[in-house]
Amino acid sequence: MFITGMCFAQSQIDSKIQKKGERVMSMERVMIEEPRLARLLFSDTRFAWLWLPLRLYLGYMWFEAGWHKFVDPKWMGSGEALLNYWERGLKMTPKPTISYDWYRGFIEYLVNAEAHTWFSKIIIFGELAIAAALVLGAFVGVAAFFGGLMNWSFIMAGSASTNGMLFAIATWLVLAWRNAGWIGLDRWLLPALGTPWKPGQVFTVTKHSISAV
Repeated sequence: MFITGMCFAQSQIDSKIQKKGERVMSMERVMIEEPRLARLLFSDTRFAWLWLPLRLYLGYMWFEAGWHKFVDPKWMGSGEALLNYWERGLKMTPKPTISYDWYRGFIEYLVNAEAHTWFSKIIIFGELAIAAALVLGAFVGVAAFFGGLMNWSFIMAGSASTNGMLFAIATWLVLAWRNAGWIGLDRWLLPALGTPWKPGQVFTVTKHSISAV
């Protein structure tokens, strides 16, 4: 009986130690290292040339789309062209253009609120700003993200066209935000301004100056 009791007690202790070890392991921070190829493509500035053609192409496409709307009174003036685009997307025959009810409801809300009068300007200047940032290589990751968001919005509204391809290119440029604009203004902007999680030289110098005072 004594031996049996000792074995049972030992098994209970071992079980508790094992459970405690499992809890500790589950709380450990796990960092999965990215492949070397990914680091080279998306981080190494030596591969900036790889993204330059895609960046310039995407910038040109956004400039062409934005400028076409800028010189069109139905876009830049009354916003009638955007209203017509939304109304085409809301058609239900012979089949719904917009596949998702929640997005159709969102477009209907914009139509009823007559948002086309000001929303068209946001689209125009947004497209031109994205084009300028991509061509100049300034905050390429941010520009590509918002460009991809606009492509996604057009696709959701039932307009495929070139949006799928442009969205794919934008996605790659977002992944390569660290080096895609290195042959451009990001060569100086990123080290100077840094990121929200790591301030750049400008903010570091300012912080030291304030501390010295």
